[in-house]
Amino acid sequence: MLLSLTIKNYALIESLEIDFSDNFSIITGETGAGKSILLGALGLVLGNRADLSVLKDNEQKCIIEAHFLLKNYNLQNFFIENDLDYEDNSIIRREILPSGKSRAFINDSPVNLNVLQELSNFLIDIHSQHQTREILNEEYQLEIVDAIANNAEIIVHYTKELKQFNSIKKQLNQFKAEKENLSKEQEYNTFLLNELLLANLKEGEQELLEEELEQLSNVEFISESLDKALQISNDEQIGISVHLNEVKQSLQKIAGLSKNYADVSERINSIQIEFQDIINECSSFSEKVINNPERLEEVNTKLQSIYTLQKKHQVNSVEELIEIREELDAKVVKVDDLDFQINKLETEVADAQNRVDAFANQLFDRRVKSIGNLSTQIETILSSLGMPDAQIQFKITATDSYFKSGKDTIETLFTSNKGMQLGMLKKVASGGEMSRIMLAIKAVMANYTKLPSIIFDEIDTGVSGEIAIKIGEIMKEMSKNMQVFAITHLPQIAAKGTQHYKVYKFTENETTVSELKLLTQEERIKEIAEMLSGKSISDSALNHAKALLN
Repeated sequence: MLLSLTIKNYALIESLEIDFSDNFSIITGETGAGKSILLGALGLVLGNRADLSVLKDNEQKCIIEAHFLLKNYNLQNFFIENDLDYEDNSIIRREILPSGKSRAFINDSPVNLNVLQELSNFLIDIHSQHQTREILNEEYQLEIVDAIANNAEIIVHYTKELKQFNSIKKQLNQFKAEKENLSKEQEYNTFLLNELLLANLKEGEQELLEEELEQLSNVEFISESLDKALQISNDEQIGISVHLNEVKQSLQKIAGLSKNYADVSERINSIQIEFQDIINECSSFSEKVINNPERLEEVNTKLQSIYTLQKKHQVNSVEELIEIREELDAKVVKVDDLDFQINKLETEVADAQNRVDAFANQLFDRRVKSIGNLSTQIETILSSLGMPDAQIQFKITATDSYFKSGKDTIETLFTSNKGMQLGMLKKVASGGEMSRIMLAIKAVMANYTKLPSIIFDEIDTGVSGEIAIKIGEIMKEMSKNMQVFAITHLPQIAAKGTQHYKVYKFTENETTVSELKLLTQEERIKEIAEMLSGKSISDSALNHAKALLN
């Protein structure tokens, strides 16, 4: 409920602070006194857009602050989800700066307008004769039926199971789409994989094959070079080995005469040993050099295969080809794995769907059972509001589609005249009838669910007498379960309020100022008398006002 409202520097309001009670509050005032300004300020604090035109003083910021009691609305999760501090007595503040920038706060934490607008749906419902399209919304109509049928807990279960069902179904569809894409490529992927498997690739083999190809392609040159090296080294007359041996013997003769000679002798000895080892290896190499055209053809064919695959897959190494081979293998295998996963998920989807359908069927049954009672209650109230022949019916139809609160659609049928066929509400009800239907629905729902505070903004336009009294009585009855405000021009309704506020304007320092004040009992009598007879209040008007209040 709205506990208090503070307005500073807004339109005609310089500064206003007002407290409210939890019952039936009446707001009256002459046309143009500022009732719409009050609603505009309240709309700003609930998240409506604003511009600089709302500033009374363009050099000062506009501040609107509303205190709400939230303990009966179960809004803790909303505050947690939006990272806000929850308090039973919460404060919403809106500031419009002279620069045009707007700021919003919930319990001193800055928030964007989307959060503020979402929260406002739980706090205040502003209802005027021209704002009855809500009743034409199927979702809202189902909310009405669900409130009467006490379906809140079942809807919670349905929503949870529907979320799970949609999640599994989404995963299943993703797997099916992936399989379809893979299946389209399966034949080609299998061909590429078999091609790579047939190549029997091994890491590092390209370098070895290229080296072997070089040797096989140059057998004669290698053989000639090795033979020449061996001949130069091993010739009995002029070979390097013979001369090295002579050098070694000469140095050994003087090695004992000096450490320097001994070192040189040792070094030449090492050279001779290393040289002989080289000659032995060259001799071994020479023996192994064989002209092998078959092996040359084999190596060349294998390398050409590798080069072709590299070009085909746009890579430069065998290692990259092996990586592609593993990826293709994984894709080919994955199709089989996807079949298993798809079969498993199809079973899970069927189970989840059965659970969702079970709750949806419960909702349908309970809705069908409750609509007769709902129609009767609304028709009873409409009869008291001057529509004795009004009939309203709610037609529930089960579908195969899944909506956020079940699988049902709803159609509201209405007629205000006896003997006339019922038609779709949005086509046959007039504006005045829609306003009374909405009031009746709100009155019924107030007995079944915790509604936000409601402001009836001159919905009594065009009615008077006994109907006005009945409208006032309905609002007063509603206020037993919720906070109700009525902005009205009718004394019959004004007299029903628990407390009465008056909006008025006056001139101060050559500036028009709008104010809102809580009336005393004597002031209420005068205000209602003035509503009855105008500015010239007669004794009969005063007596009539007292009678209405009593």
